[in-house]
Amino acid sequence: MEFAYAAGGAAAMAVLYLIVRYVQVGGDFARARKASDIAQRYLADDKFQEAVNKALTPPPPPPPPKPSPEPLLLLTLMQREGRLIDFLLENVDGADNDTLGAGVRTIHQACQKVLKEHLDMEPVLKGEEKSIVDVPVGFDPSAIRLTGNVTGAPPFKGTLEHHGWRVTKIKVQKPPEGQDAFVVAPAEVELA
Repeated sequence: MEFAYAAGGAAAMAVLYLIVRYVQVGGDFARARKASDIAQRYLADDKFQEAVNKALTPPPPPPPPKPSPEPLLLLTLMQREGRLIDFLLENVDGADNDTLGAGVRTIHQACQKVLKEHLDMEPVLKGEEKSIVDVPVGFDPSAIRLTGNVTGAPPFKGTLEHHGWRVTKIKVQKPPEGQDAFVVAPAEVELA
């Protein structure tokens, strides 16, 4: 009798094992045998293991895109013509007003010339500063910045503190192919 119970228990375990395996392999025992063969080959064959590892390794993520140098082109021109970057990065704390004013005049003239040559610009809002202007419903907040006591909904009426600037045409040439556009001022070396 004990033998019958043991045999029945073993048969039940075998049936349960087959059911579990059937579910694990999705009903495809041939596919399971193939997977087992591949696993055995993976353990025994170094070249096969290397190929499988290479196939399963995700490629490295692509490098982030290089930012566009186009915003620097105008700055490059202002540095070349007016040495604007040199001026802005120079410590002027100890300079007297006369010396500073004389330097600023030259930089101002050169940078203004660059702006006028390479950009067509117009005021965002036409009108004199301190004049009263209307801000319509649906205004572009990137073109008109409201300050002061901003409450309610447009239309608004307020004092024009600055008319703003809008670029209507850009006339900056891209640097020649192969030139590093991120260099806004090259190093200068005088040879003897």
